[in-house]
Amino acid sequence: MKPVLEHLPKKTIESFVVEFFEFNYYPNPWHFHPEYELVLVTESRGKRFIGDKISSFEPGDLALIGPNLPHSYRNDDEYYQNKNLKASSIVVHFQETSFGSDFFNLPETGSLKNLLNQSKRGLDIFGDTNQIVSRKMHELLELKDFSRWLKLLEILNVLQNSSEYKSISEAGVTCSSEKESERMEKVITYMTNNFNKDISVSDVAKIANMADNAFSRYFSQRARKPFVKFLNDIRLSHACKLLLEENMSVVEICFESGFNNLSNFNKQFKKKLNVSPSEYKKQYLLTRASNQPYN
Repeated sequence: MKPVLEHLPKKTIESFVVEFFEFNYYPNPWHFHPEYELVLVTESRGKRFIGDKISSFEPGDLALIGPNLPHSYRNDDEYYQNKNLKASSIVVHFQETSFGSDFFNLPETGSLKNLLNQSKRGLDIFGDTNQIVSRKMHELLELKDFSRWLKLLEILNVLQNSSEYKSISEAGVTCSSEKESERMEKVITYMTNNFNKDISVSDVAKIANMADNAFSRYFSQRARKPFVKFLNDIRLSHACKLLLEENMSVVEICFESGFNNLSNFNKQFKKKLNVSPSEYKKQYLLTRASNQPYN
């Protein structure tokens, strides 16, 4: 099994790491590391798990993930079946020591310290800031030595002066051991692969090799939400994807997403997204139509 306490090794002449990765699908398990991670998805789609938040990702997705915040990017099923598809990303790993031992004691670094503190919950970066930082991350790949280090500071300066980001995880979720993260990886992999089936706490507790009650407490503490809510969030994320990308009825999507009751599906969907499934799709279609250029 791939290690779950991970970091990208630095060369001796580096204070931080920047890499371009290309796979048929993202291989990383549910993992954590002591470095800050800035990750830009350049190709592929799927679901990302960051702390206690599950959401869809697509090309252009940009996030700043704080130290020891567990996360995983999992591609849609087609990426595991079609070898012609690619999953690529630019990833930057850095630590506070990447800037020198006294850098964050400087009075000018107050805003940057605040940004990094907020990243402990993960930051979703959007708008013009996303475009600017994405471009600079591509530039970062081509630079070396001092110019490369300065470019990273440029990126962080753009972020600290922006308001175009929002917290991802609703609560501070951290991992502290490889064994703990490996257990959660097994649990989340099972849930991701079987969310459209009728699975129970008992089914998943067996995967974790724990009694039902002990597992329920363990999962709630680690994920900062109950097992059923976490499972429903996976199902609702999949339902949103189907509503936007497939020509399926709400009833079909309900059962395809793992809900066995239409009334409960509608209730959970509205509770999470403040609109019904049909209204969600209608709003998307209206937005897309308004963005179409006139002929």
